[in-house]
Amino acid sequence: MPQDFLGRIWYILDNNWMSFLTGAVNTMIIAIVSTLIGCVIGFAVGLVQTIPLNKKDNPLKKGVLYLVRLILNIYVEVFRGTPMMAQAMFIYFGSSAVFGINMSMWFAAFFIVSINTGAYMAETVRGGILSIDPGQTEGAKAIGMNHVQTMTYVILPQALRNIMPQIGNNLVINIKDTCVLSTIGIVELTYTTRSVSGALYTYFEAFSIAMVIYFILTFACSRLLRMWEKRMDGSDNYDLATTDTLAHTSGLYKYTGREEERD
Repeated sequence: MPQDFLGRIWYILDNNWMSFLTGAVNTMIIAIVSTLIGCVIGFAVGLVQTIPLNKKDNPLKKGVLYLVRLILNIYVEVFRGTPMMAQAMFIYFGSSAVFGINMSMWFAAFFIVSINTGAYMAETVRGGILSIDPGQTEGAKAIGMNHVQTMTYVILPQALRNIMPQIGNNLVINIKDTCVLSTIGIVELTYTTRSVSGALYTYFEAFSIAMVIYFILTFACSRLLRMWEKRMDGSDNYDLATTDTLAHTSGLYKYTGREEERD
């Protein structure tokens, strides 16, 4: 074992690079897949929470919707108000001890991170929907759209652009928070680092490598998502598409009749 710090770093990488690579790949798989599933859960919960009710609605509909919203609110508050590590231990070990359900570690990993992300995304989606000008909904209803059509074609496309930064933020958080899954035996980056450092008694060096890998993963994802956001923004300048031959391509119309009459 080399005596200098950089020498030990190189020695650890040279002998354990495959283990670090496997841990990083597993971390990214869990983070990306769970973020996608969590977004689906969040959109579903957020849409239910924003279903409009009025006085003319059937009392049964109001009662069912109230009960569903109550259950979803409990879900959101519990998973936003407790740490993921406690959730991982509770779900993985508790499901076996209390309900006799023996989850595989990988299923438990995806399940835990997904429902945790879904709780945060539910509030993000709800806020994104409510941030859209109510006039958009009124205009959609004025042309005969129902609630589903209004959400699908008018509200959600605009809300999605508004919540894209938060989706990217959740992905970055999940890349880092997968480290808590090492408590249930998932071979992700932190679990790998602990194994390497424990075998060689090089905790500082091994976790220095892990920090650099985590930073590379999160920074790369952040840059890619920022590029995606810019593409969603489109061009800064737009021309109004029109079939009116009297209108300019910029969308402005200038009436010159009075000037010709004066001449």
